[in-house]
Amino acid sequence: MAKISPVSIKYMIHANFSAEGALEKPDVIGAIFGQTEGLLGSELEMRELQKEGKIGRIEVDLRRDGKKTTGAINIPTALDQSETTLIAAAIETIERIGPCDSQIEVERIEDVRGSKRDYIVERAKKLMQEIHGKTDSREISTEIKDSARIASIREHGEGKLPCGDISGNELIVVEGRADVLNLIRNGVNNVIGMNGTKLPDEIKELGKEKEIILFVDGDRGGKLIVQNVSDNANIKYVVIAPDGKEVEELTGKEILMALRKKILVGDFLSFPRSKNNSEKEETKKMEISNEEMNKLKEISKKNEGSGKVVLLDSSLNEIKKVSIKTVNSILNHEKNISIIIVDGIATNSLINSAVDAGCRAIAAKNFTTTDTNIKLLSL
Repeated sequence: MAKISPVSIKYMIHANFSAEGALEKPDVIGAIFGQTEGLLGSELEMRELQKEGKIGRIEVDLRRDGKKTTGAINIPTALDQSETTLIAAAIETIERIGPCDSQIEVERIEDVRGSKRDYIVERAKKLMQEIHGKTDSREISTEIKDSARIASIREHGEGKLPCGDISGNELIVVEGRADVLNLIRNGVNNVIGMNGTKLPDEIKELGKEKEIILFVDGDRGGKLIVQNVSDNANIKYVVIAPDGKEVEELTGKEILMALRKKILVGDFLSFPRSKNNSEKEETKKMEISNEEMNKLKEISKKNEGSGKVVLLDSSLNEIKKVSIKTVNSILNHEKNISIIIVDGIATNSLINSAVDAGCRAIAAKNFTTTDTNIKLLSL
């Protein structure tokens, strides 16, 4: 008999059988060939199909339990879907195996090619992970550019402070080497690192002749660095990374956006953010009376559809009305803002700016976060 090639297998018929008596494997195989003979015509004669290699070796697994025999039958085929289902249905008509009454039931027909495809996909994933080289020309180009930029890092002074091109009048001071690397990688070269949080003498000297921009992480540690450095060196501007982010992890876009929002160090230090946490919490947790709430709703209704943000003082008098795009910048400079009314959704960025500005409450239709100490009023 011809054997089916494992490569050409399309389907596997999985069937279970039970018989009232003791059987051997040849009994089962003989019944399959013998009792399906002539059922489906000459083109689907199982003996001929096996000779032609369209049906493979039939596997039988027997289990005996007293006088009863049960087991499983597996029949591989290279036939198409309809022909395979006809063969499967035909073997279910077998009522006797050897001398015993029996019953065969097809459990399922497995698409072997589907299993192969699953294997191929999983194997391809593993092989992809093992590929270390980059085949994308853009990635190679980017890597070369990064390598060239990183190679341009220099050292300044006795402390060997990592830096880029610091020959110009404007100089950005960051905390460490990783921050310097990230800025240079993203095209900002006029940068120098302090090699820690302690202010080096080299930075003090540079501050006497250059315009210093201090760029710090967006956390409490970053703000403490501003206080320390500004007390001991001539710093003109302060730049804070987005809340919760470090300078070394910023994208190029985030770096440029942060630098555009630089503020004078004096303004930064005079912000209400310098209050201690207990003072700020006490201010933000002040209650809003029903009368105040009604007035806020009235102002909000008039502002509806404008896309503007209304800034109010502690007496609920309008200070100014600004666009949502400029409100963060306004909050950094405008004083005496107590309550903010937003036409739409109050974003995380706006909420954080309001907290830093010492605002009493924010009123809006919705909020992207409620994890804040400031009073949030849903209108």
